[in-house]
Amino acid sequence: MQAIILAAGMGKRLGELTKNNTKCMVEVGGVKLIERALRILDKKSLSRIILVVGYQYENLTTFVDSLQLATPIEYIVNDVYNRTNNIFSLSLAKEQMMQEDTLLLESDLIFEERLIDLLIEDKRDTLALVDKFESWMDGTCIVVDENDNITDFIPGKLLKYHEKEHYYKTVNIYKFGAEFSQNVYVPFLEAYAKVMGNNEYYETVIKLILMLDKNTMKAKRLNGEMWYEIDDIQDLDIAQTLFIEDDVDRYHHLMKRYGGYWRFPHLQDYCYLVNPYFPTKRMQEEMESNFDVLVRQYPSGMEVNSLLAAKSFDVHEEHIVIGNGAAELIKGLLEELDGKLGVIRPTFEEYPNRWEKECVVYDCTENDFSYSAEQLMKYFTENPVDALVLINPDNPTGHCLREDEIRLLLQWSKDSGINLIVDESFLDFADDEESLLSEQMLNDNQNLYVVKSISKSYGVPGLRLGILASGNTDMIRRLKKNVSIWNINSMAEFFMQILDKYKNDYADSLRKIKAERKRFFGELCQIGHLKVYPSQANYFMCEILNGISSEELAARFLRKNILIKDLTGKIHNEKQYIRIAVRTEEENRRLVEILKKELECNRTE
Repeated sequence: MQAIILAAGMGKRLGELTKNNTKCMVEVGGVKLIERALRILDKKSLSRIILVVGYQYENLTTFVDSLQLATPIEYIVNDVYNRTNNIFSLSLAKEQMMQEDTLLLESDLIFEERLIDLLIEDKRDTLALVDKFESWMDGTCIVVDENDNITDFIPGKLLKYHEKEHYYKTVNIYKFGAEFSQNVYVPFLEAYAKVMGNNEYYETVIKLILMLDKNTMKAKRLNGEMWYEIDDIQDLDIAQTLFIEDDVDRYHHLMKRYGGYWRFPHLQDYCYLVNPYFPTKRMQEEMESNFDVLVRQYPSGMEVNSLLAAKSFDVHEEHIVIGNGAAELIKGLLEELDGKLGVIRPTFEEYPNRWEKECVVYDCTENDFSYSAEQLMKYFTENPVDALVLINPDNPTGHCLREDEIRLLLQWSKDSGINLIVDESFLDFADDEESLLSEQMLNDNQNLYVVKSISKSYGVPGLRLGILASGNTDMIRRLKKNVSIWNINSMAEFFMQILDKYKNDYADSLRKIKAERKRFFGELCQIGHLKVYPSQANYFMCEILNGISSEELAARFLRKNILIKDLTGKIHNEKQYIRIAVRTEEENRRLVEILKKELECNRTE
């Protein structure tokens, strides 16, 4: 068996990175794409590896020769790479193709070694490696039947995305049997190129062959193995994340992205904290049915959207401002306040990070992360502040003050001339939630600012929605003036518009997550070497007691495509903590089993 790698292209979309080199010379994790592929192939006892080169081929061949591979390397030069497509590059190697079984690869791929093994180990002589279609993929897709026959090719421009669950994407790694190349593929390739020219793709020939006889090539399905096609800078960035060899480094690289995990479809996110039971399928369908008009129309301005928020939360329009996520409003509010800011640590760091003046910190670590209104009032009386942030329930601990304590704290702050910022982003998840978001409360307490992330509790972080309410109408006016008039998009506006119709569904989703939190807590508490802190939010903070670091545990989970939160950066007491979101029962049971194994494994090592 031999391998042919098509590496003649220019890779224009990679910009400066391919100014003096073909794109297979681009590095991922400090290793060039071509070296990674060749090192994998070099282990497979191949008779030879043939590279079809073109653009800047001198640099490429010099580099490949320097690798000193055991497998013989042959080069074929495509001198007209800038006027032809890959059908011509492959045709230059047609004589070699017919001599023996061939692995055919494109050079802009990064992949696990297992992909090559899958083709070699399969006894069928002609195979196309395929993967389930995901949102990051583009180009032609295929349909595969139960017998691994490729029954249809769908060009990218004809994809029906509502049918995407039926689609597969070719990885652009093939196994061609010698007989198939001799009797079928090469004759078709020559005939097609003669009629259509050389500015075409070799995959089109495969399509024509399968239209005539679907049994000539079978699909070999992947099952979670990693690969990525690198066409541009964004592809390169994602590949850098996927193929970092050190799991700890990969974890930190992922966390620096702050989301966008839909680009990693196999990743299960226990880090970011959203309601898994809302919105309902019915609500999503309503939004999807209006997508065309919403994406083509401007959203309303702040005045209209303030009315929407006021309706949804039953307060006056002059007392509420809607934001592009709560983060936008937090930033705006803190820029308007002066003096010293009181924070309770560990906390949601968006508040202290946005405060450019002095912070006064109450450290609740020594009290096992619990605190009362009395303790806060005593501390901040002795250490005066001008504004105090209370996240209730707290993040990352899930600690929640009772209603009577909140009212006590509110009265104290009012009497003391302190602005009280209460973040209720997770309050809807609490068993006995009592929001401060009411007209009476806002009118009676002009020093009160209530912040709420709609993204989290309503399960729509991609829409970026948050609100801030206060009886201080001057402050609300300033905040509205300082944000963009179109600070939320039409999809977010429409969500708010229809939200009232789904309030019963929302209430049901909260009941579900509270019930699952209770069940999940019980299971977590049964795990040895783990201390689980009670929570009134949709997450649990846990202390690891068996010597493994939280960073290492997060890395181990990432190997299984599960993302949990390492709290090393939030809590500085030399103990090890993680935070785990509450997801569905099925998902949570799987996490518990993995957590049991990892903690027990570390104890016995």
